[in-house]
Amino acid sequence: MTTDPIAAMDSESERLAAIQNLLRAGDRDKARNAVKAWLSDQPKHPEALYFYAVIQRTDGQPDSAMQTLAELLKIQPEHSRAVQELGHCQRQMGATALSLKYYQRATRMNASLIASWQGQLHALQKLGQRNGLNQIAEQIDYLRALPPPLLAVMDLQARGKRLQAEELCKRFMQKNPRHIEGMRLLAGIALEMGALDEAALLLTTAEKIAPANQRVQLDCVQLARRQNNHDEARRRANKLANSDPENLQFQSLAAIEALQVSDFEAALAGFERILEKQPNDPATLTSLGHTLKTIGRAEEAINRYRKATAVRSGHGEGWYALSNLKTYRFDDADINAMEALCRGDELDPGHIPFVRFALGKAYEDRSEYAESFTQYAAGNAAKRQQSYYDADDMHADMQSMATFFDRALFEQKAGSGDADPAPIFIVGLPRAGSTLLEQILSSHSQVDGTQELPNILSMAQQLRRRSEDTTYPEILADIDADELRAMGTRFIADTRIHRGNAPFFIDKMPNNFRHIGLIKLILPNAKIIDARRHPMACCFSGFKQLFAEGQEFSYQLADIGRYYRDYVELMSHWQSVLPGQILQVNNEDVIEDLPGQVARLLEFCGLPFEEQCLHYWETERAVKTPSSEQVRQPVSDKGQHQWRNYSPWLDPLREALGSHLVRLSEES
Repeated sequence: MTTDPIAAMDSESERLAAIQNLLRAGDRDKARNAVKAWLSDQPKHPEALYFYAVIQRTDGQPDSAMQTLAELLKIQPEHSRAVQELGHCQRQMGATALSLKYYQRATRMNASLIASWQGQLHALQKLGQRNGLNQIAEQIDYLRALPPPLLAVMDLQARGKRLQAEELCKRFMQKNPRHIEGMRLLAGIALEMGALDEAALLLTTAEKIAPANQRVQLDCVQLARRQNNHDEARRRANKLANSDPENLQFQSLAAIEALQVSDFEAALAGFERILEKQPNDPATLTSLGHTLKTIGRAEEAINRYRKATAVRSGHGEGWYALSNLKTYRFDDADINAMEALCRGDELDPGHIPFVRFALGKAYEDRSEYAESFTQYAAGNAAKRQQSYYDADDMHADMQSMATFFDRALFEQKAGSGDADPAPIFIVGLPRAGSTLLEQILSSHSQVDGTQELPNILSMAQQLRRRSEDTTYPEILADIDADELRAMGTRFIADTRIHRGNAPFFIDKMPNNFRHIGLIKLILPNAKIIDARRHPMACCFSGFKQLFAEGQEFSYQLADIGRYYRDYVELMSHWQSVLPGQILQVNNEDVIEDLPGQVARLLEFCGLPFEEQCLHYWETERAVKTPSSEQVRQPVSDKGQHQWRNYSPWLDPLREALGSHLVRLSEES
């Protein structure tokens, strides 16, 4: 009996390549047998199912192929080539409109799929629709012109394989150091990894070489936005919009950036102009809804959100936006529509969490907590499936901070860093009350509130990538006092754009707690405030909040519980090696005794008492976190015990936290 040589291969990549080669060579029988053998060993392997569906379709069995693809997408909803294959099946069956839907979804998931762009072009032409044809043709030309390694980089990046994409792109750039698209792709990967300085260097170089390249200009807008430099983002977006008034992408970008800097009149006018030409664009309808909501025109916002979900039921962001309106309640028809979406295949993977979280809120408003929890858990599971978060890796990272940053290191590095006392860092977990503390302090005449600034996280990421031999934080041992001072000075300079004229300013990026050691080396006189909230309340509030990015530990109860425990242990370490330099403020204490806690905060920051800090909700300033509405009202304990409604389903959280931390919540 002979052994199938493909089945005997150890490497999955070798197996895939062998099957691809057989299909390219037209040896369909061998390819079919190899895939069947693979499925016999691993019946749910996504790539084996994908190739089986391809073979079924090309054998003239599109119905069978679609059944295989449905099974695959249950296992891996983000498999963009499976969605593309659904488009091919529908096209083969003569269902042009349905093929268009799947091709469009595939390119939203993975813009490198040339066949899906070509499928859209064919479908639109056959349907007699000319809107968007030129842009699609331009995208096809762009992808065809890309060197194959860079097309592969795009594909890897779209599939979340950032390290592989980066490695391949760097190899290409070593041979082609002035290739604009290579620079752009490498900058995009750096942006995704939080290495903002690295991305900025690449894009600055690309812009010097090709100042008229509009794709580079678009990337520069995204970079400025990630740097929270919204004035620069708007300047660049307006420049693009003025250069091509008929380009709706540029017009939309300009309107979005107007919204970011609170120029609501310009944002409204911009979105309305786009809707005159594309009245049923769900993304623009939703953006217009956000603008109307922000300026208090809630009913009009609801109408735009509802229209967005009407023209594309699978536009999850529209449903989620409705759930975030405190005055809106979903009716039975809404809930049935969202439930049907979750059962069907209308939703892009990125929109599944939006709809699930909207359903969670809908059932919570009806006090149907069991079903509400089921939906929140499903939304988090969908986010978790798209994430590469590893709780063990995060634990090891925090342990490395505690190991490296001992008291001896701070004594050795004493006198390093920039002595500027201006920064006040508010750290902790999200949903722990940091926005409230920021609002209180920024109500003081000597303090500027800013945002969750990315600078420290970006600096830490740059240090991680600085050397192949030594990683962060250990690399700090080799950095001398002058460089540490320069790093602190750069932080002060780079954050100047977010400040007014007050002598102090706040950075409330919660995840900075992991980098307090770095902060105190480069800014020894910075104030650190630890915003703390009881574990069960804090963790569950994070679990049922759909964060845009940066809080991947919140997608699973066990992960968020372990993260909280690691946070408490690391903060205890910082307190021990930096005695008297960190103020812990418990959210429950602020609610119970606002005047006393305000006095503690001001004394720690070296600020005189000002009455306005006790009336923080009267302070007018932009707040862009999920707590924005809460800090517009006097302090309240309304949300402190909401987690108890879900208590029967929180055992994984309790187990991860441990008995001591659970008792803090149970006894409160």
